[in-house]
Amino acid sequence: MKNEKISEKYSCVATCPMRNVIAHFANKWSMLLLVILDEFGVMRFNELSRAIPDISPKVLSGHLKTLESVGLVKRILYAEVPPRTEYELTDLGRTLIPILNQLSDWGRRHLNDITKSLSKYQ
Repeated sequence: MKNEKISEKYSCVATCPMRNVIAHFANKWSMLLLVILDEFGVMRFNELSRAIPDISPKVLSGHLKTLESVGLVKRILYAEVPPRTEYELTDLGRTLIPILNQLSDWGRRHLNDITKSLSKYQ
């Protein structure tokens, strides 16, 4: 009986928030991009790239497109020569920031514990 409820709850992509919604931004780069855009406001692609030097341009571009497609980031393209593109959080994206801040706070409080646990497996 319990397994049937679990299966029902998580098996349908259309109704499972973890599979259908959160999976689009629950990765290290997307969450970091959201927090950076919250902290610094409107940013250009190269500014974001400099803010996260260990992300490749291709990966950065892909994550920004995903965040835009789910409505968390707005892309503003200016018809200039050379073209200028800026990114900023949408109102929906801003609603995630308190949750991401809580997650970050939890990480700061427990980083030593996690590091100790990881060292046992390396």
